[in-house]
Amino acid sequence: MRRRIPALAAALLLSLTLSGCGSFHFEFDPERLYALPELPAKYTELNAQINAVLEDGAEYAAPTSGTNIQPVQLTDLDGDGQQEAVAFFRKAEDEKPLKIHIFSANGDSYVRSAVIEGSGAAVNSVVYSDLDGDGRTELIVGWRVNAELQALSVYALPPGGPRELLRSVSYVRYSNADLNGDGLQELVVLRSDEEGEGVADYYDWKNGSLAPQSPARISVTMAELSQQGRLSAGTLQGGVPALFVTGVTEQSGAVTDILAVRNGELTNIVLSEATGVSGEIAPFYSLYPMDINNDGLTEVPFPVFAGTEGAQTLQRVDWRSYGLDGVGETVAGTYHCVEDRWYLQLPEAWVGRVQAERSGSSVESSVTFYVQSETGERGAAILRITALSGSGREIRATRGNRFPLSRQSASIYTAELPEKAPWEHAMTAEEVRTAFGLIARDWIPGEN
Repeated sequence: MRRRIPALAAALLLSLTLSGCGSFHFEFDPERLYALPELPAKYTELNAQINAVLEDGAEYAAPTSGTNIQPVQLTDLDGDGQQEAVAFFRKAEDEKPLKIHIFSANGDSYVRSAVIEGSGAAVNSVVYSDLDGDGRTELIVGWRVNAELQALSVYALPPGGPRELLRSVSYVRYSNADLNGDGLQELVVLRSDEEGEGVADYYDWKNGSLAPQSPARISVTMAELSQQGRLSAGTLQGGVPALFVTGVTEQSGAVTDILAVRNGELTNIVLSEATGVSGEIAPFYSLYPMDINNDGLTEVPFPVFAGTEGAQTLQRVDWRSYGLDGVGETVAGTYHCVEDRWYLQLPEAWVGRVQAERSGSSVESSVTFYVQSETGERGAAILRITALSGSGREIRATRGNRFPLSRQSASIYTAELPEKAPWEHAMTAEEVRTAFGLIARDWIPGEN
């Protein structure tokens, strides 16, 4: 393939050729114009040190899950403004084959400052966080011991070398968060006990170390959590931090446990004393706790279906926020069209009075909202929201009295209102725009 010489170089070559200087000898090497920029010296040194580890029989072994999955990661571990390099290797013949090498910046070079070793098949995940607020980052490392077992370790990185603050025998999920408001991050580790029941182990800071506190019972099993379940941080009424644990049963039910510190102990605030399990159970509709109405609190979704058995239709999703006493309060209602990735916050007057029906094709699907009479009969249509895709969607978006709600790379969302509102609680175009939202596509490379 012929390479094109950049215009400036071509002009220079032409001027020298036409100058008449017959005795001038000019050699032009176009390959030099395409040379990659040289890395700074310290990164060249880092590369040399990493190659030395590889030449010594190691191989890259990047974390297999979580958000940090590169074999070499740059992050400021000691708060000095310079990034350290954290590299993950496996050396199969060693007693502890998994190696985490830490290289610290030293002027114009990098030097290896620490090595953390572990046993098992792989590094499952790594999280960097200043847990104790001293300005230095701790490493939370999940080790995959085998196909059935994961172990969790927390390492401090003082100047003298790594110090293991915690080693958990097994875990399925974990979260680091300040649950008691002391400015330090505690650790909550979810696992199964000897009887296969779900347990949340709670580790709090005592005398510079993470010490186990009283565990809390959770009603979801680790199998229900591992598949489509989720552990996420959130907020209760009064600004109290909490962890929301969602498990999905084989019968497509969503079970929610809520963990918060009450009277100094980690407590599952929605666990029933009578049954020993959470009472917060709802149909699973691919929805998880979130702040749906932007009030700063986390709400739990409860889909409401209507219709005969075998012909269930989603009518709305009720969203409940909770106090530290575990009492939930419905604070918002939405219609979620999961198929087309959008939702609508419903006015309070619509709850129990409006029905929704979806119809259409693969390139144009609509949800029409109807007023329901007191006798249950369908009344007038008060709103239609349409998702348009495929070729010609821009033209179709302008048909009739459609007005745009959102334009995405492959789709357009529009709404239509009747020319004259048939109901006193019908929404205006501006209210529809404000209440409309897109369902975010969660990109989760894997849980920690």
